[in-house]
Amino acid sequence: MPALTSVALLASSLLLLAGAMKVVDPAMTVGALRALRVPAGPGFVRVGAAAEGALGVAALVVGGRLLWVLVACSYAAFAVFVIAAIRAGTMVGSCGCFGREDTPPHWSHVVLNLAITLAVLAVAIWSPGAALAALRWDGGLGALVVALTALAMYLAHATFVELPRTLVAGRGIAASHVTTHGAS
Repeated sequence: MPALTSVALLASSLLLLAGAMKVVDPAMTVGALRALRVPAGPGFVRVGAAAEGALGVAALVVGGRLLWVLVACSYAAFAVFVIAAIRAGTMVGSCGCFGREDTPPHWSHVVLNLAITLAVLAVAIWSPGAALAALRWDGGLGALVVALTALAMYLAHATFVELPRTLVAGRGIAASHVTTHGAS
């Protein structure tokens, strides 16, 4: 089993899940795009989200260098979107990738998206096959890789959703402490 199988599973599965969430409920993504002055309606978001999900499925099932490069480009584009949201200073509550989770844009999103971009480029170079194909031949090892990928998805969710909330809340508590107690 290629060493990059878990990376490939993680990246493609996140695309699939995020795309599916936005197809079902495009409202948060529409709001995020409009906050950045990008005119977008639910139909536009659903089409883009369906393409995102389809890319995730294609990478899982078909693979190939071109598909993995497109997956990497998707994550790079997500990083650019988050940077634009941070720089604009507009109130973007969430991009909708994790449903209605209220997640402000944060530099942790950028770092994780860029890390996934680089990891997926490694997949494109050294292990461009279908992510699921590597699991067929390795029985128990394949189950372990799937379990570790599920753990990685949980940690990615925590990094995308919980970490920014915690950092923003911590900053608010620190600012409140300075305001009420003065700087020490």
